[in-house]
Amino acid sequence: MLHHPTPRFVSRLTKKTLALVLAGGRGSRLKELTMWRAKPAVPFGGKFRIIDFVLSNCINSGVRRVGVITQYKAHSLIKHIQNGWGFLRGEFGEFIDLMPAQQRIQSSWYQGTADAIFQNLDIIRESRAEYILVLAGDHVYKMDYGPMLAEHVDKEADLTIGCFEIPIEAATEFGVMSINEDGRIIDFNEKPDEPEPIPGNPEMSLVSMGFYVFSADFLYEQVIKDQSDPFSDHDFGKNIIPKAVKEARTFAYSSMDPKTGKQSYWRDVGTIDSFWEANLELIGVRPELNLYDEEWPIWTYQTQAPPAKFVFNDADCRGEAVDSMVSGGCIISGALVEHSLLFSNVRVEVGSEVVNSVVLPDVSIGKNCRIHNAILDRGCVVPDGTEIGYDIPSDKKKYRVSPKGIVLATPENFGVGLHRVL
Repeated sequence: MLHHPTPRFVSRLTKKTLALVLAGGRGSRLKELTMWRAKPAVPFGGKFRIIDFVLSNCINSGVRRVGVITQYKAHSLIKHIQNGWGFLRGEFGEFIDLMPAQQRIQSSWYQGTADAIFQNLDIIRESRAEYILVLAGDHVYKMDYGPMLAEHVDKEADLTIGCFEIPIEAATEFGVMSINEDGRIIDFNEKPDEPEPIPGNPEMSLVSMGFYVFSADFLYEQVIKDQSDPFSDHDFGKNIIPKAVKEARTFAYSSMDPKTGKQSYWRDVGTIDSFWEANLELIGVRPELNLYDEEWPIWTYQTQAPPAKFVFNDADCRGEAVDSMVSGGCIISGALVEHSLLFSNVRVEVGSEVVNSVVLPDVSIGKNCRIHNAILDRGCVVPDGTEIGYDIPSDKKKYRVSPKGIVLATPENFGVGLHRVL
């Protein structure tokens, strides 16, 4: 039995692996942030998109054969991948293929995550992969898939599920599992009303992180069987995984780092509040997600923007940013940015204040504005004198306000028409 996988052993496994990134979801809990884009295409972290994190995990893990399955409002996602992820060499068997819904075998779009795999089986089989990584394209996390593949082989598993411990009150939005002492999954429930606690820790539940390793033949068999079931939702969480737990060798893979005793970084940024919180976490002195890690770079396509600029240094008119992250192309002109994250090409004019806020690319904030606890979507043009986040009852009449009081403003709130570039 393999307990300490060698790099060479892991590299052989990753070469035999095909990753399939499920990137077709709408992400409806993000409300207007996904009005014109799929959730994996939502900007995150100053200059990235959400999907960049799972694709970077693949590249950094040595998994260089990747299919990205798209469906909902995928244009900006497809454009981003074409612009930023074309550096792999087909001559070496490396690729990132786009797999849009195209009614390949029936006159319907993807009916669920398992159906998305089924409709592309002919393409997937061409890879001759021995292992299939099925990955959610809408989570932000850092994970080396090599050791997970090694453990999958070591345990002779049919299916291995990446797992994470979270507070039990939050587990209702995830697949919750129970395991035995060998790590074998003995029960799995998708989004239960009353999640099962971890034995000995009643405040936490063990949940699926949304990525799986399948032995290829087992995956093909399962999605084909599922397709013939008229009562199936053709979904991994609802159908494929519960059956696999009962009928096959299904194991949990812990995200716990054996060196530090801490869980790997993982965030489900699926709500306005969690999206705002995860972005602002990055500002911290030692954030859990280290964007400056040279050993695990996050790859992306980015606009070639000039350096950020801070204009004026008078006592009553000073361009400054404190406790913040400011991306290229930004101009802070006689304004204050405090504990905020500004994406590329943001303009903040004289006399304005931006506090505790996430400002997506290409936003223009006029003079004497006050922005607090807010998310400004890409392309917003905020008029002079606008106040956001200081009068919540008034804000609710104009903008989307989250349960925790975070105000989401979009270009439509400021009179920008439909079909804008994202």
